Amino acid sequence: MTGAAGFVGANLVHRLVADGHEVFAILQPTTDTWRLDGLGDVHRIQGDIAHGEAMERAFICARPEWIFHLAAHGAYSFQTDTVAMAHSNVVGMATILAAAERHGCTVVINTGTSSEYGDRDHAPGENEPPRPNSDYAATKAAATWLCQRARTRSVPVTTLRLYSAYGPFEEERRLIPTLVRAALAGTLPPLASPTVVRDYVYVGDVIDAYIAAASAPDQSTIYNVASGVQTSLAELVAKTRQAFSISVEPVWGGYPQRAWDTRVWVGDPTLIQAELGWRATTSITDGLTRTAEWLAEHPAEAVSAGR
Repeated sequence: MTGAAGFVGANLVHRLVADGHEVFAILQPTTDTWRLDGLGDVHRIQGDIAHGEAMERAFICARPEWIFHLAAHGAYSFQTDTVAMAHSNVVGMATILAAAERHGCTVVINTGTSSEYGDRDHAPGENEPPRPNSDYAATKAAATWLCQRARTRSVPVTTLRLYSAYGPFEEERRLIPTLVRAALAGTLPPLASPTVVRDYVYVGDVIDAYIAAASAPDQSTIYNVASGVQTSLAELVAKTRQAFSISVEPVWGGYPQRAWDTRVWVGDPTLIQAELGWRATTSITDGLTRTAEWLAEHPAEAVSAGR
């Protein structure tokens, strides 16, 4: 598994360990692994996923059946080096696929992004061509195409295009953790435009999608992991105020608008529902509450997220 120390990756590792799986995590030597603290059953292999020799050693050591690829560079606004994105997202993907082709496996699950679709005025289906709206999205779209090509060589690879995952272990500077921490203190953080929208999916549901896809490797090549419902920032704040009994009124515009903010951002989960029986079942209110419970139970981890 790659990206095991990241937000979604760590949630997946915790789930796999809880389900009794033996997990091998390929980690950069400099990776902060605080999200994996306490998981003594995880085999940690140091190496760069874009280096063929490192991947060869990892495959020989782990002899994996399920390969989950979640490592990426560029998903955060402070990661702006396009060469680093290409190294991790494109070369890393190619290296993993080559190793999987040589050694064999039951399935490779690649982590894509909704940003591969770019700006749309509707919920795009998986068969629509990508229109990346950033260098990061372009490299992730390239990785998805590499996966499509690998399938022609009988590598069993599926890409999950994630929409806006949130929940425990999320990087503390992102919207949902910032909003929930403020709500727990009885206030609200600086906010962007109330019309900005996202398709939010609780990370527990996202992990269910990974397990479902790994358990059914002969289905489609790409799935949208989305709720199918877009939620504006105004709606999200309203749900937060109701869930945490916040009397403070929101003040809009205190957070700068980002280049990728849009008034339409929603996924079409029809295919994954039909083929894998997966759907996002956690409401935003329940997801916010579970995130708050986790933050309250893990204050040290919440602080560590900013390191």
